[in-house]
Amino acid sequence: MTDLTLSLAQELAERCLQRARELDLKPLTVAVLDAAGNLKVLLRQDGTSFLRPDIAQGKARGAIGMGLGSRALYKRAQEQPYFIQAMNSIAGGSLVPVPGGVLIRKDGVLIGAIGITGDSSDNDEACAVHAIEALGLTADPG
Repeated sequence: MTDLTLSLAQELAERCLQRARELDLKPLTVAVLDAAGNLKVLLRQDGTSFLRPDIAQGKARGAIGMGLGSRALYKRAQEQPYFIQAMNSIAGGSLVPVPGGVLIRKDGVLIGAIGITGDSSDNDEACAVHAIEALGLTADPG
């Protein structure tokens, strides 16, 4: 099994924030989780609100738990709100079904996910996709 190392998780998070600076985005919080949903890295730029770590982790955790990028979860929430509500209940309220939770694959194998929050959901997602692809990995935003 391919693991998401601490070094790789740190590099992914740093590249997310680097991209955010290039795009002049609002302050972001980035969570990188391994394939089992365990937090590897959490970075918060200055000026983020206190709920942002939970939101970032919820985007990534939902993606891993459901096997879908959070954009797909967002679409599913619109089509089947009761299903997503039930899944969120099972997940202890930690599932955040909006874009910004992106699965990370290496050679087709799921190794983790990035969750980002702080700017628009589209911009959050774009930073994650950029970081993942810049390191030669496959991004799956849903």
